[in-house]
Amino acid sequence: MKLKFYLYTLLAFILTVIILTFPADCLALALNGLNLWFERMIPTLFPFMVLSGIIIRMNLTGSFVKLLNPVLGRLFSISSSCVYGMIIGFLCGFPMGAHVAAQLYEQKQISKQEASFLLAFCNNIGPVYFLSFVLPTLGLSYPAPFLFGMYALPFLYGLFLRYTVYSASIKKESSGGETFKEASLSLFSALDESVFQSLSSIARLGGYMVFFNLLFILPILSFQSLKEPFLTLLTGGIGCLLEITGGIGRLKDNAQLFVLCVLPFGGLSCIAQTYGMIKDTDLSIMDYVMHKMILTAITVFYYLLLTQIWF
Repeated sequence: MKLKFYLYTLLAFILTVIILTFPADCLALALNGLNLWFERMIPTLFPFMVLSGIIIRMNLTGSFVKLLNPVLGRLFSISSSCVYGMIIGFLCGFPMGAHVAAQLYEQKQISKQEASFLLAFCNNIGPVYFLSFVLPTLGLSYPAPFLFGMYALPFLYGLFLRYTVYSASIKKESSGGETFKEASLSLFSALDESVFQSLSSIARLGGYMVFFNLLFILPILSFQSLKEPFLTLLTGGIGCLLEITGGIGRLKDNAQLFVLCVLPFGGLSCIAQTYGMIKDTDLSIMDYVMHKMILTAITVFYYLLLTQIWF
């Protein structure tokens, strides 16, 4: 514990000195994180957070997934609320997967095992973000194999988990899924609670994005003596592990395979944001990180295999 204390103190001291020594550079990096949050996160996530909160609080999840529930519910052998969490997680993207799983669990519409199951494979980069930002930035024009790697692999991994790790625990608890539901709220009560919680969540995400973009200063200063393109590759690669959007923006199309392989992991910012979504529950962030690492390894194997076939 003493070692951790001294280490954290040293890191805080180093960051403070760097901010005071290079204020213009740190300001630019922090501003970049703030712009990413304001221009991308708020418009794409906040409306979904509010809408999803209303649906959950009014117990409308079953009606919302009525068309897909007969297929996904039977395929995964899960409740309609769990199917709702899966659909929102895949369609709306990170961190809505974690946000919705935590909300459903807090509202007692799913069990802890079901929430842990959703968290293991549904909290991924969103398809709108992937198609509109990632692929164009990487200069990739044929989306099919990359969509498979980004979404089909987690889907298949979730199917594998359902009938191995979570086979017994979810089966026992989801059979009585209706007992987890509470009385639904009125529209205005649900809207008020959803807006309040969504504002808190989106503000927390903004703080994480600003802070982790600020940390880009560490690799920039450490490797500033390197010449291009090595400086861009190294700082961009480390940047992806810190905050994925800023890292991709630095790398652009210089390291396509690397970016595609680290997207499932999402970077330390994504892990911190996920923790922010689930910290009021007893869901495990360590289990989430473990599954992200497994998915990353599977993705690396997939793209290595794809490059052998493609080329």
